[in-house]
Amino acid sequence: MNDAFHWSADLGGGVRVGLVQAGTFRSDAGALLGPVPRVLWQSLVADEIDAKGRLLQALNILVIETPGGRVLVETGIGERLDERGRAWRELAGEPVVPALERAGVEPASIDIVALSHLHYDHAGGLLRADGRRAFPNARIVAQRAEWEIALTDNPRIVASYDQPELRLVREWGEAGAADGEVELVPRVWAVPTGGHSYGHQAIIVRAPGRTLAFLGDIAMRPWSANPRWITAFDDFPLDSVAQKAAIFARAAAEGWTIVLSHERRKPVGHLVPDGDRFAWQPI
Repeated sequence: MNDAFHWSADLGGGVRVGLVQAGTFRSDAGALLGPVPRVLWQSLVADEIDAKGRLLQALNILVIETPGGRVLVETGIGERLDERGRAWRELAGEPVVPALERAGVEPASIDIVALSHLHYDHAGGLLRADGRRAFPNARIVAQRAEWEIALTDNPRIVASYDQPELRLVREWGEAGAADGEVELVPRVWAVPTGGHSYGHQAIIVRAPGRTLAFLGDIAMRPWSANPRWITAFDDFPLDSVAQKAAIFARAAAEGWTIVLSHERRKPVGHLVPDGDRFAWQPI
């Protein structure tokens, strides 16, 4: 793992992890903070919010190297967003494939692509601009429940997922779909959480002396450490709050290393108790 990785670590037992940032995009601040009153969050984002009320978000990609195989967690937005979409979201930086190649990771070497869920900013990089599979030798692992709901005709679902793109990779994805908790390779697990989306899952690395968790969009930015601070994008908000409270309590008690899905500056850290909630402690 070279200097192109934003962060990397040896977890022991032959397991190494590295974080690559596959560009940035902007999201509406009010939607990201959901039901939280602006007076509580505006000072936290004063240095990044733009004139249109949007926050700058990273597309964090995790590479997990184990004796049993190489796992990629998330694919970012990728290369296939049209110019209108790129401009609207202010998409900038390298997409996942060139970002990985600059970090010395060949896309053909990926054995499994694990997706926390199928929203465009997590599953958008499965195909290259010309329609080729970005990771030709990989098995795609998302929850079967996520595939099933992502392509329904509910108006909110239609607005949340890039359904034309998902249809192009549906057969590939359903071939590796998970039904509940599953071990991807030894020491690496996909664990359903729900909440943010119906089939949302976390990726947990259980190395001999250290546990690392990529919790997808139930832990996207430092303020997510408060279980009650959820986004307007959470399709099942009560489930999201309950799952966050339970998972965060275990992560804090056991000292897990947490990787945030959209934090730019310090996306790796720990959750620590803070009264009846938790606080983010970057490393």
